[in-house]
Amino acid sequence: MGVPKFYRWISERYPCLSEVVKEHQIPEFDNLYLDMNGIIHQCSHPNDEDVHFRISEEKIFADIFHYLEVLFRIIKPRKVFFMAVDGVAPRAKMNQQRGRRFRSAKEAEEKIKKALDKGEVLPTEARFDSNCITPGTDFMARLQEQLKYFVHNKISTDKLWQNVHVYLSGHETPGEGEHKIMEFIRSENAKPGHNPNTRHCLYGLDADLIMLGLTSHEPNFSLLREEVRFGGKKSQKRITAPEETTFHLLHLSLMREYIDYEFSDLKNHIGSDYDLERIIDDWILMGFLVGNDFIPHLPHLHINHDALPLLYKTYISILPSVGGYLNENGHLNLRNFEKYLEKLAEFDREHFSEVFVDLKWFESKVGNKYLNEAAGLAAEKEAASKDPNKMEEAVVEDEEEEDDIFETEFRQYKRTYYMTKMGVDVVSDEFLAKQARCYVEGIQWILHYYYHGVQSWSWYYPYHYAPFLSDIRNISGLKLTFELGKPFMPFQQLLAVLPAASMELLPQCYRHLMTSESSPIIENYPLDFKTDLNGKQQEWEAVVLIPFIDERCLLAAMEPCNSKLTKEENARNCHTECIVYTYDSELDFTYTSSLPQLFPNIVHCHARQERIPMDAWQVPLDHVSRRIDRSALYFCGFPTLQHIRHKFYKKKSGVVVFQQSSRGENMILEILPSQGEMVCDDVAAQVLGKSVFVNWPHLEEARIIAVSDGETKFCLEEPPGVQRVYDRPSTPPPTKVICLSDKEQKDWVKDVQGITEHFLKRKGIVVTETYVVLYGQLLTGRKYVPKANGVVELEKQWAKQVLPFAYQTVVKDIKAFYSSLTSFKSLNELFPQATTVFMVGNPYYGAMGEVQDSSDVIKDGRVRVVFNVPHEPQLEPLIQNQHKYCVKYSPGYILASRLGITSYLVSRFSGSIFIGRGSKKNPCGEQRANVGLNLKFNKKNEEVPGYTKRTEKEWLYSAAVEELLAEYLDRFSEVFDSVSRNSHDDVFYEDDIWPGEDQNGAEKVAEITSWLKSHPVSSISRASCDLQVLDSAIVERIEEAVEKTKVRKSTKKVRVTVKPHLLYRPLEQQQGVVPDPDAEYRLFDRVVNIRESFTVPLGLRGTVIGIKGAEREAEVLYEVLFDEEFAGGLIIRSSSPRGYRLPPCALINLSHGARADHISYKLTAIVKPQPVAGANFNSHRHLSGLNHSPRSPFIPTQVSGIGEGDFVFLKEEYSNVWQALQNSGPPNKPPAHWQNNVSLCLSKGTLVLKEMLKIDSSGTGSPTLQEPNSTPSGGQQQNRRRSSKKLAASSNTVLTSKVSELACVCVGLGMAPPEFSYIRNRQGLVVCQVKFSTGLMVHGPQCPSENDAKEKAAFFALQRLNSVGSSFPLPPPLYPGMGQIRPPPLGAMAPMFNQQGGLLLPHQGYAPPPMWGMPLPLHHQSQVFYGTAGTYPGAAHPQSATTLPIGSHNQFIPLQVTKKRASANKKNQETRDSNRSSFSTSLADAVSVTTAAPHTPPRQNVPSTGHTPSSASKRKHRKLAVNFEAAKVSD
Repeated sequence: MGVPKFYRWISERYPCLSEVVKEHQIPEFDNLYLDMNGIIHQCSHPNDEDVHFRISEEKIFADIFHYLEVLFRIIKPRKVFFMAVDGVAPRAKMNQQRGRRFRSAKEAEEKIKKALDKGEVLPTEARFDSNCITPGTDFMARLQEQLKYFVHNKISTDKLWQNVHVYLSGHETPGEGEHKIMEFIRSENAKPGHNPNTRHCLYGLDADLIMLGLTSHEPNFSLLREEVRFGGKKSQKRITAPEETTFHLLHLSLMREYIDYEFSDLKNHIGSDYDLERIIDDWILMGFLVGNDFIPHLPHLHINHDALPLLYKTYISILPSVGGYLNENGHLNLRNFEKYLEKLAEFDREHFSEVFVDLKWFESKVGNKYLNEAAGLAAEKEAASKDPNKMEEAVVEDEEEEDDIFETEFRQYKRTYYMTKMGVDVVSDEFLAKQARCYVEGIQWILHYYYHGVQSWSWYYPYHYAPFLSDIRNISGLKLTFELGKPFMPFQQLLAVLPAASMELLPQCYRHLMTSESSPIIENYPLDFKTDLNGKQQEWEAVVLIPFIDERCLLAAMEPCNSKLTKEENARNCHTECIVYTYDSELDFTYTSSLPQLFPNIVHCHARQERIPMDAWQVPLDHVSRRIDRSALYFCGFPTLQHIRHKFYKKKSGVVVFQQSSRGENMILEILPSQGEMVCDDVAAQVLGKSVFVNWPHLEEARIIAVSDGETKFCLEEPPGVQRVYDRPSTPPPTKVICLSDKEQKDWVKDVQGITEHFLKRKGIVVTETYVVLYGQLLTGRKYVPKANGVVELEKQWAKQVLPFAYQTVVKDIKAFYSSLTSFKSLNELFPQATTVFMVGNPYYGAMGEVQDSSDVIKDGRVRVVFNVPHEPQLEPLIQNQHKYCVKYSPGYILASRLGITSYLVSRFSGSIFIGRGSKKNPCGEQRANVGLNLKFNKKNEEVPGYTKRTEKEWLYSAAVEELLAEYLDRFSEVFDSVSRNSHDDVFYEDDIWPGEDQNGAEKVAEITSWLKSHPVSSISRASCDLQVLDSAIVERIEEAVEKTKVRKSTKKVRVTVKPHLLYRPLEQQQGVVPDPDAEYRLFDRVVNIRESFTVPLGLRGTVIGIKGAEREAEVLYEVLFDEEFAGGLIIRSSSPRGYRLPPCALINLSHGARADHISYKLTAIVKPQPVAGANFNSHRHLSGLNHSPRSPFIPTQVSGIGEGDFVFLKEEYSNVWQALQNSGPPNKPPAHWQNNVSLCLSKGTLVLKEMLKIDSSGTGSPTLQEPNSTPSGGQQQNRRRSSKKLAASSNTVLTSKVSELACVCVGLGMAPPEFSYIRNRQGLVVCQVKFSTGLMVHGPQCPSENDAKEKAAFFALQRLNSVGSSFPLPPPLYPGMGQIRPPPLGAMAPMFNQQGGLLLPHQGYAPPPMWGMPLPLHHQSQVFYGTAGTYPGAAHPQSATTLPIGSHNQFIPLQVTKKRASANKKNQETRDSNRSSFSTSLADAVSVTTAAPHTPPRQNVPSTGHTPSSASKRKHRKLAVNFEAAKVSD
């Protein structure tokens, strides 16, 4: 068909029709059908423009399998997977196939010739001839063998494939792929037990699949195809990795509704006779009139000249009067169709009248009545000889009326068309009647083909051109019958469609028929042929003028050669049945591979196969597809326009569906305002904390966390990390109301504008006035969450990112249908023996393990796992020295000064420079050559890694650009002169640059362009400026480090029993769910792949070498360099194909685990478990040694490689810390007794401080002291949380700024006050640098304003001073919106002490104020890169910092004391008394109390208290999953 045109036209007219989907948004399907030829072409010759491209057959097969695997994984069909390869086509299709193959052979030849003329050296191996993708070739036979192997292998090894019926209809089964699929769907539809709610997905690139899908009249039918980009350059590299491919999902459910709207005028005219299903049938018929694969398009009916609206308009105007429809379930109603064509024929006349006006003018100039007059007169005479009277009448009237001149001219015009195009001498009535009959026969054949399957294998349309509409008349009485006949045999089709250039694809004995002069069919293989655009614009749409094959002659010529076929060739020349494969555990045999070096034998094959007779799926001609009933049930992912009240109209609105505004009319949907006023309070009451559906009509579920009307905002008040849905009346959502500041009000207006614009510009939806905006988090997937008593539940998981939605575009009350996935109910089912799992807690974070027999411990809610803990490469030195390997970039003016040119020229030449033909005064044509280096793209925000880099203010260039420019200057200095002289010009001209007589500008331009093309820079791919990447030199070093580690090959095995919430099992239900939502990614991070059966092997580890930001967090991609090569791997700045780009849901970040681990362990003194007698704990609750709770996450039962004695765990009392921490995914509340101890310490410390600082305690609402209580109770927790808020609020009153505090501290330490400077990044965020007089430099985090940045940097600096040993604890900043207990701040002192800069500590008996789980803002390990705004790379705008509580299980404050320290306390007290105001003791000698923060500044492994080395700290830190009871130390 005029395929892309039709697809594009329909997608632009109905803008919501196709949505761009990433893999995680694709809905669930029962049946997946693949039209395989698209995939085979994609994998074997991705880019025909590149004549140097070569590919091995093994690689093609591997790529095809990989593509199939990924499509299967993405769609996850539940019942049927159908792969259909094109078999022998009906004769009607062969004309088009033949034309296409002749043209592709000719184009390939021309491209090679062009390349050789340019002097390019082509590879010696033969290029892949795409014509071999034709049934019966050797290539297809080998592919079929491998496809069988692939299916056997997947069914035997992949659980997902085992519940599905896999159909393989190969090239030997006659019929086109998509029609074999439709036959199957029709036969299923005809079965009595057919479920009308079956969800179908058809993958393919042809637009006629839209028609095919609609003929089924199935409600849930979607087409999946790769995203099409129009208007792009051909040379743009295709993304070959299917995971990165963006897919278009075109919903026929929406198509049906849009067709309903398109013809809604008919409802008023035909009332109750209006039947959408019949209208859809007629719509399909109208689609065939503008062109298809079987008959040529009607003259002058072109999609891009608005042919379709014309067909629709005509249809609406005649339907009420004809009393019926045109297409009666695949049978043409000739009487009605004739009336329709009569009305359409007016178009022929209108078109001619435009031409006629031009002809009149032409005549007046030339004086020749008509160019082809002689032929016309001859024909007129011939007609007159039959009916002389008629001729005379015509002449008489001719003189009388202008109209008749027009009619005669019109007849003459048509006659010329038939004579020139079809080569007839006489255009007689018989000729026209025959044309009309052929055309109508063609339409009826196609309808049968689409509704009932092939009705004749041998029928074909015998002309290259179609008749005029006005000549298709007197058809109502025709009797149309077809003779079924037989399909061609594969070799007959090969001879019928292949050009001589592809004769190698034929068996040897037939080849001479294509080339030998004496061959009886030699005229069928012209070496050269003409093409005729016939009103079209693109070369591929042209008519290929080659002779039609005469079936009889062809078969007669082949007959003598048939006996010479070899045995193997005979085996290829046959028709075989389609095979269905199923899994059968009883079967177990060895399947031998035909390519053992590539695909090993399948030792245990469990695939049962069954052949299906070829005519099994044929349905009778009177078969009617079941009409559907859309119930109230909403199938998630199958959109409908029904849920929101709206009106529709057509308007040229310039909706952007494909990269540019559409030119034609768009179907606009306008949402009708709701009755009654929208009040923010009411809306909040309805939706806050609940899940609703957003992004109408492609509904996605979202959890609403805030509602705002631009003045007030209702928000959920939840502890950080909690994402509940409050859908029961008994649990109202905890709500707080805030008034928006001016800035927030402006942001609200921006949100509304953004929503309105997106809906109109992309979806063609007018959202009208927005009064209330909802803020929500989209559903990312579902995850199994362990509950009490060994039960597991599948819970919805919500994104972290918060997005705005207009209230009127949200759908609230619908019943959504989620299919019953195979769901697990208990821990036994979720973690059966030998299941692969990953650890998401410390220690062993990210380790892959296998579940062991856990029957004895599963009742305690535990799972026994053996983890493999491999040795990790050492990247620390590389991270610290990365500046040595980085590409150095410098601003343009530096390059310019070195090259001796202006910086303007550097900037200009590194972009694009256009040179036109001729001179500025006298330009020749529009053709322009680009002679720039194309290293930067401002509009697209793209740069070329290794050459250019964009910063906030300017472009930077590497030394490679300097070398390139120097060479350019050396070779073509005149271009530089010309550009610098005319700097304000956009285009330069050849004759102005090379004015000399002897200079040939065109040659010079060709020389420049070929020099640029030959340079390696032309093939380097460009990257988005938002992409953070490591340069190839560093990637090389990482590869080296990994290889070094491999030599040591040390993997230890650890056997532990683990709480199930710390295990992640790769499951298809959880795809899209991020294993650890708290993980932050940085360059150099070590990660592990946790997705099964995708390209990257499960459990393979790698290093992050690039981060590609995105608007939505689920669409962020990480470039990972894996430790091993694997099939399907990409070369991403690496030496071998071991790179891949993966979303966050496919990875666990090992480095994040190590960071969390450092925080939990390295910053606290770890005490080795000691015998009970030796521990001198005098605490409120006496600790018997180190007790291990029976409900703690780990009981290492046996550790190979670690001495058994290293783990001393006694199962006794010890609070249920881990469970409280991890029960709800991320921790939210510390257990109560910790909190009590803390609040006790805190409040006593606070009182002491207040006493010292002379703060009146009456006004500060200090928390009431509660007796420590070992059972946490919700009410107390709430009270405590509130009291802590009060405390925070009151303490704010004494808070002095961190900047002045830092100044005091510096003076106190005898240093000069620090200097502050600022760096801005491209997102407009500010980073502040603090420089001390000692040379120490500290960076703060990214902040929106300089003040914020300065404050936070000062805080970081205080932290840093603290960590390098200035011996005083410093509280973290009081972030807004933090729900944790905050310590009273130690501000700068008022000068009431004799010594300047004195700082106070609370009385020695109390712990210093704990820093309760305070988050430090993200600080990049490598300060070269600044992440983009927001919570993850590339987020649209910064989110409010709802930071989660600390690391994985550091929810309490371990107070750890050794004997040595306890004895030190007494001394400390004495010194303290003697000199209260000076600071003589280091805090480490006091009780060490530190808390970790989730994101520490770089390399802060030093404990944050000045640390006196003691017996405990000298010992190697043991990573034990043990927590120590909080001990209070006696004075």
